[in-house]
This record gives sequence, C-alpha cells and structure tokens, in this order.
Amino acid sequence: MSENLILGIDVGGTKIAAGLVDSRGQIVARLRRPMVARRSAEEGLAAVVRAAQAVLAGETARSAKIEAAGISAPGVVDPYRGVVVSATNLPCWRDFPLAARVSEALRLPVRLDNDGNAAALAEALWGAGVGFRSVFYVTLGTGIGTGLVLDGRVRHGRTGAAGEGGHMTINFRGPRCACGKRGCIEQYAAGPAIALRAQEKLSAARSRRGHAKSKPAKSRTPKSKMLTLAGSAQAVTAEIVGKAALDGDAMATEVLHETAESLAIWLGGIMDLLEPEVIVIGGGLGHLMANFGGHIRTQLERWSINPRSREIPIVGAMYGAVSGIAGAAALCMETKT
Repeated sequence: MSENLILGIDVGGTKIAAGLVDSRGQIVARLRRPMVARRSAEEGLAAVVRAAQAVLAGETARSAKIEAAGISAPGVVDPYRGVVVSATNLPCWRDFPLAARVSEALRLPVRLDNDGNAAALAEALWGAGVGFRSVFYVTLGTGIGTGLVLDGRVRHGRTGAAGEGGHMTINFRGPRCACGKRGCIEQYAAGPAIALRAQEKLSAARSRRGHAKSKPAKSRTPKSKMLTLAGSAQAVTAEIVGKAALDGDAMATEVLHETAESLAIWLGGIMDLLEPEVIVIGGGLGHLMANFGGHIRTQLERWSINPRSREIPIVGAMYGAVSGIAGAAALCMETKT
C-alpha cells in the first residue's frame, strides 16, 4: 500500500531545497537546486517547478501518493492569497501568486508561508515544540526570523504579516536596520551584527596595541584567536567568533555575552507579552547561542517582569538545515490539526 507524502519546497535567495515528508515529519527524499532570484519572475518560477518535478520523478515519489505541496519563502508573504509580496533575497517576485502558479504546474494543492512561520510549525507538530500548546520559534542566522504557533496553527494576524519578531526594536537610538527601523534585535544578534561587533573590537584593540608598543612584551594584550582563524579583522564572521569563543578566546566570548544580553532584553519582552509555553531556538547560529543559555537566563531576570518566566523552557530546535523542507510540508498538515 502506497504511503501518503507531502512535497516540501524551501525557496531561498541562492538555492531551492525540496523533499518528501511523511506524516511523522521524517524527510524521506530531498535535493537542492540553484535559485535564479535576480532574473525574471517566470524564470524564478521555472526554477522552483523544475526542482519540484525532480523530486516527484524520483523512486520514492513513484511508490507513494503525493497529497499536496508546501512552499517556504523568505520576506513578506501573504499566506491567505499564496502571494510573495516582497523579499530582499527574491527580487524576481513582487506581489507574485507563487502558490497558484506552482499548483497549476504540479497539479497539486499548494500552501505558501513565510520561512519563519513554516519552521515554527514543523517544530510545533514534529520537533522540539511537541506537547506544547503555544510555541514561539526563533531562527538565528543572517537575519532573525520568528513564528508563533497556537494549538497547532500559525498565528498569522489580520493580513498574514504577524510574526516579524526579528524587527522588534530594543534600542530606538540603535543602528538603522534594512527594514527602515532603528535598533531591531537583528542589528544586535544576527550573524552580520555579531561579526561587525567583533571586527570593531579587534580594530580598537589593534589601535591600543599601536599606542602601547613601548611597553614590555609581557604586559601587552595577546592577539585574539579570531585573527588567527580569519587572517584579518575584516574577514571575521559570526562562525569564527563562535569557534574562537569555544576555544577560550576572551574577546570572542565578550562579543557573544553581549549578544546573549541583547537576546535576553528581546526575549524578556516576548515572555511578558505572549508567555509562550516554550521558546524554540534554531537557525545556523542557534546552536552557538545555546552555549550561552545560562547567561541569557541570568539576564532574563532583569528583562522580564513575569515572576514565573523561569518556568518557560528555552530549547534547541530539532530541525537544522532541513527546517525549510519540513516547515513547508508542515503547512499542508496544519489543516488536519
């Protein structure tokens, strides 16, 4: 007897990841294809359809029944109409009816949602959020994405634009974000922000060393391991900061402590406003900041007025690099909950 599977399609600025997902959230087949995000809308659509068709042509799909397809995409998405409104990483599409066009090409029902919402739903249905009625999901990477799932359903808001937690301001005098606001949490805790803070500290330390050349060698501040790993301050990335911190580098550890403090300010507000039953942290930098979970907890006592905030678990996501595929498939399971 053939198994019922869902096709999950994760569209990014440079790649399309597609796979087949079973009712338990297991990815049983998957592949990656390049995305042509800076060409025409039709060329972008064709790239998505080709990736989907390649999965459907595989042996796993031929021996199963494909019920539907879900699409996870970055940026502003209208899940009610199945439209990509705008996305910095997908300039080929503006107010583009992606769900309808893919549905027409594949002859399958298609659901579309923002990648943060989709990943949140996957964690709530199958991952680290199983058993909790309210799940607040955070993905830490090049940006910060979030999603709120209540009783197995994404909280979309009136127009589908709810859940942009990465653009909540924690410092109204802070740096200007690409979204146009100032002091978004993304400007303090996303990968580029971590890298920039490390680069600035390294440059300041180099300047101090230049003024201290006359001092005895023993009294000089040793070079950071970040420089050894990167070769120059300008080449330091968030990943290098993480490696250096885990290797005991004091400056890298300081950078990540400051990141943890910013996350605590933000999460304190989330707890006070939403009081979710669990907070799930994923993304490429999620595992890194998990090493500073104790520091985040300590700082939360200052930034949440909820007297029982300690009872809210903060856990790592189950899905890693495949969260987009699982999340896209989860969109098609949402109506069954």
